[in-house]
Amino acid sequence: MEEIIEDDEELKVGTQVHSDEEAYNLYNTYALRKGFSVRKSHIRRDTSNNIRLREFVCSKAGFAQDQDVFEPTKHKKLETRVGCKAMISFTVKDGIWTISHINSDHNHELAKPEERQFLRSGQKVTNACGQVFTSMKDARIGATKAFFYVANEVGDPENVGCTKKDVYNYLQRKKNEMEEAGDAQSLLNHFKRKQGEDPNFFYSMQLDQYSRMINFFWRDSRAKSDYDCFGDIICFDTTFRTNKYDMICAPIVGVNHHWRNVVFGCAFLLDETTESFVWLFESFLESMGNKAPKSIFTYEDKAMAKAVKIVFPGASHRLYTWHIGKNAGKKIGSYLGNPEFKKQFNHCLHGCSSEIEFQVSWDNLIGRYNLGNNPWLAKLYSLRQKWCAAFNLDTFSARIRSTQRSESTNNVFQGISTHTTELIKFVHHYEKKIEEMRLTE
Repeated sequence: MEEIIEDDEELKVGTQVHSDEEAYNLYNTYALRKGFSVRKSHIRRDTSNNIRLREFVCSKAGFAQDQDVFEPTKHKKLETRVGCKAMISFTVKDGIWTISHINSDHNHELAKPEERQFLRSGQKVTNACGQVFTSMKDARIGATKAFFYVANEVGDPENVGCTKKDVYNYLQRKKNEMEEAGDAQSLLNHFKRKQGEDPNFFYSMQLDQYSRMINFFWRDSRAKSDYDCFGDIICFDTTFRTNKYDMICAPIVGVNHHWRNVVFGCAFLLDETTESFVWLFESFLESMGNKAPKSIFTYEDKAMAKAVKIVFPGASHRLYTWHIGKNAGKKIGSYLGNPEFKKQFNHCLHGCSSEIEFQVSWDNLIGRYNLGNNPWLAKLYSLRQKWCAAFNLDTFSARIRSTQRSESTNNVFQGISTHTTELIKFVHHYEKKIEEMRLTE
C-alpha cells in the first residue's frame, strides 16, 4: 500500500513504498502540492538487472545540452532547466523502496497555487475522465466542450487535473493508437494472404513490449530468386521517410546482369538505431537462406556501420559518394563555389585509379586550400577505404560505382502521399511498382 502524505506533511527519510510507480507518485504528489514538477532520473541495477537505486529530480534539474548554433531547428523551445538540485533517492531491497536521501532546496521560484494545475508532471488525464472524454468524442463533442463539461461537474477548471491541450492530446493519441493497431492488423493479414498464395513469401515483424509493431520486413519469391543470382552486392538506403507514422522506408536493392536495379526486399523501420538495423539485417539474412552479400553500399552512419559489422562481418562496407557530395554542399559549400576546388574534390571522390594517386590528390587539395584542421574532411579521410574506389580494386562490386543511388526508392514511391497514407496502402503501391519494374526488364 502506498503511504499517504498529508497536505502539511514533509517527506521523510525512511518512508517506504513498494514499486517504482508508487515511489514516483509519492514524490510527484508532494511536488505538486509544493509547486514544482518532477521527472525520473538515474537508476542503478545489480548484476541480475534488479533495481537497487532510483532517483527523481525537479524538472528544472540540470541544463539543456548545447546545440549547434549553425544547425537549423524548426522550433525554438523555451529553456526551463536551471540546474536545480532538489531531488529524492530511493534504495530498493527485497521489493521495499525506502527514501534514503532528500534535497528540498530549489534555486527557482515555486509555482503559486493558481499556477500548479499547469505543472507538467501533474497534467494527466485520469482513467475516469478519459472514459468521459472518449464517450463525448464518440458523440461528436469536441475536446474544448468536453473539458468544460467535466470542469462544470467538478466545480472548477482547476479541479480537472489537466488542461484543454491535455484533453486534445489524449484524444488524438487514442485515435492514433486505434488507427495504428488497425493498420498493423491489415498489414499482417495481407502478408499472411501473400504467404498462402506464395509459400516462399517471407515477412518478419518486430514488436515492442506492448505488442505494437515497430519494424517489419518482407520479400517475395522473385526477390529470393534474384538474390540467389545477383546477391553478391546490395545497396541499402534509408533516406526516405514516409507515411503518417513517420517510419523509414528501407528498400534493399541489387543489380542484375543487365546492370538494372533489382529489389531484394523492403522494410519499414521506426528508428535508425543499431538495434533496428541489426534486426533488419538478421531478418534479411534469414530470408535469403543465410547467404551474406560480399559488398554492401550505404550512406555514412555510425549505427548502421556497427550493425553491418555485427551481421555481415565478412562483407566489404562501401559508402555512397552521392551522399558524401550532398553533405559536402553543407559542410564545405563555400569552397565548392570555387570551380578549381570542386574539380579537385570530385577527382578525389571519383577519379583516382590508385591509392598513391588518391593520396597525392588529397594532400594537394588539403594543402592548397589550408584545410588541415577541417573536422568534416578529416573524418571523410578516415573513411576513405569505404568510398574511394582506388582502395577497393580487389573487391567485387559488379561494376557498381558508389555514386549509384538506390534509384528504386524514388521510382517506387513517386506520386504517393508521404504523410497520410496507411502502411497497407504503401505496401500495395510498392508491390504494384515492383511488378511494373520487372515487366520492363
